[in-house]
Amino acid sequence: MPIINKLIKIETQQGINIHNITPKIQDFIASTSINNGQALVFSRHTTTALAINENEERLLEDVKVFLRKLAPESEPYLHNDLHLRDVPEDEPINAHSHLMAMMLTTSEVIPIVDGKLALGTWQSVLFFELDGPRKRTVFLQISGE
Repeated sequence: MPIINKLIKIETQQGINIHNITPKIQDFIASTSINNGQALVFSRHTTTALAINENEERLLEDVKVFLRKLAPESEPYLHNDLHLRDVPEDEPINAHSHLMAMMLTTSEVIPIVDGKLALGTWQSVLFFELDGPRKRTVFLQISGE
């Protein structure tokens, strides 16, 4: 069974932003000989996450509001006490971003059927940037026959 790996590169904007990476995943699958198997999608950062959900503009804004309520930036988090930690000079104040990421997930496994992701009608693979702007990568592994 072949296993094929790829890194998807994403440049993100300030704050929380959500990227539909479904087309990039599907394009990669189409470039392979795999018709049936699975796609592993893995977020490689501690302040990013993944989810499968509807890529609808107003819902995505609701998600951002919800995440900000779960982990408000203004709370006095211990992780933000940079003077008490050994950190690089450009280390951001970002405990809230780490906490938001923990409420989501770092990976998704999606079946591939007939050369396509077996997602439901309204489902998309969404990449969440919670501490932008940054240059990010998502690891993609396709396996099957």
